[in-house]
Amino acid sequence: MNERLHSVLAQRGIPPESLAEVCEVDPKTVSRWLGGRVPHARHRFRVARHLRVEELFLWPAPERSALQQAAGSEQELVMTYQNRASVPRDTWLSLLKGAQEQISVLVFSGTFFAQSNPHVAKMLAERASDGVRVRLCFGDSNGQAAAIRGWEEGIGDTLAAKIRASLTYYRPLLSEAGCEVRLHDTTLYTSMFRYDNNLLVNPHVWGQPASANPILHLRRADTTGWFDNYAQSFEAVWATARPWTPDQEGPSSHGQD
Repeated sequence: MNERLHSVLAQRGIPPESLAEVCEVDPKTVSRWLGGRVPHARHRFRVARHLRVEELFLWPAPERSALQQAAGSEQELVMTYQNRASVPRDTWLSLLKGAQEQISVLVFSGTFFAQSNPHVAKMLAERASDGVRVRLCFGDSNGQAAAIRGWEEGIGDTLAAKIRASLTYYRPLLSEAGCEVRLHDTTLYTSMFRYDNNLLVNPHVWGQPASANPILHLRRADTTGWFDNYAQSFEAVWATARPWTPDQEGPSSHGQD
């Protein structure tokens, strides 16, 4: 059974019959997809586009040998940085400006993202107007995950406050076509910043702020490797995140990205 396809359809409130209509196939064909059969490439593309998720999230590529995976991963690793502050500002700006298809960000608060570039919201809106899909996923300031993370880092309610403060930078994007802002309540092992086939991965060490941990710059290779694994995890979190509605956000009773 394709649990991911089942889950996304349920979350979107889309019945299988509707998906069959979009793909111009018999409803029984969609039932077979839900049962685990892999659709033809053209149908995979249509389904992924209609559900607004990555195709590889719904149908991961077949597993390869450990040797192949290691070789692919080495090809994908462009650069490593000791911490987030070590990434040149020009790198962040050039990746953002150069994106042609998508910009996808997964963080808890991501305060540095706006503080290091006061015009980030305007730049993201401009990229969206050029046809780039912009997806920003922040932590839910009222959620369990932010509360636990704040406790682990010994900062109490500070993380929830940082999330609310960070979100204020992105309020203008809510009215921009092609821009989406969502809130997640998941354990965040890694912050991610994707610009098409470039991905900056910021792993988290328990008890430390994400900013103090390394950054890996990955570039997607021809074969499935680290990049696709991280990209799929973004899609999984994005699928369960809720749209940000500023009027419903208030101070949290819980206690850094």
